[in-house]
Formats: sequence, C-alpha cells, structure tokens
Amino acid sequence: MLSVTARAAKRIRAIQEAEGHPVPRLRIEVKAGGCSGLTYDLTFAQEVREGELVFQSEGIELIVPKKSLLYLVGTQLDFTEGLEGRGFHFINPNATRTCACGTSFAV
Repeated sequence: MLSVTARAAKRIRAIQEAEGHPVPRLRIEVKAGGCSGLTYDLTFAQEVREGELVFQSEGIELIVPKKSLLYLVGTQLDFTEGLEGRGFHFINPNATRTCACGTSFAV
C-alpha cells in the first residue's frame, strides 16, 4: 500500500537517531495546503492513534490516518541528493498535478 526506498529508510533512521526518537515510526498525512491544493506532512510518531493504519517497509513503521490513505495508496517515499535538491520525495501514482517545487499535489 505504502513504501519507502532503502535510501529513504536510511535517512529516516539517521534523523531518528540524531533527534533521539526511540522507534523508526513515521506518520505520513495529507493536509490541505500548498499551491496545488494538498501537501504531505511527515512527523515522527510515538504511538498509533485511533483511526490510523500501520504499514512496514524497509524496517520503518509508516502510520497513515485513514483519511490520508485514499491519497497515498501505492505511494513510495524516496530520498535523493542531487543537483535538483536534497530531501524526501513522494512518488505518488494518484497525483494528477504537482507544483513546481514538488511539495504539494492534486488528485
């Protein structure tokens, strides 16, 4: 349903350790905002809340609220370092349009 690449998992673990989070557990939400209408929100999570689903990928727990899952089915989280910038990037087959900076999308 939702996955991370090996590069993204490595970066998530590095940030987790640097910030002192006890478990590699990442909450991925879709919220209203950005120039295309929807934006991704990534945060480390201490617990799973009611109404959230948990997926495992590359040793990382991905927590997704049910409301966000509709927008994220089949999405892969990647991490890149290159000429176009450094950071996490979503490969979302549901996105029909993305903004120029790549931080928001539409379905």
